[in-house]
Amino acid sequence: MPSIERLRKSLDGRPFEVLAVNLAEPESRIRTFLERVPVKFTVLLDRNTAVAKAWKARILPATYILGPDGRIRYSHFGELDWSQESVRRAIAALLPP
Repeated sequence: MPSIERLRKSLDGRPFEVLAVNLAEPESRIRTFLERVPVKFTVLLDRNTAVAKAWKARILPATYILGPDGRIRYSHFGELDWSQESVRRAIAALLPP
């Protein structure tokens, strides 16, 4: 989450948004985590795992980069330092000019 926040911040002003979806954890646990690790993007709750099933997210964390049309442009399963320069450049290349 901190590296995704750094990526989001590095792309500030570009047409790029981050939404996180938490899978089936109690809201109290999520609030406690976000107090310790604050982020400036929205964290949604998937209380009944419906979102994970719909997106076929069988390995967590699962990350999807969507285009303006809602289609998946890139996906990654597992951990990744999203703030690496090579990753930031790859994501920036997916954005409209």
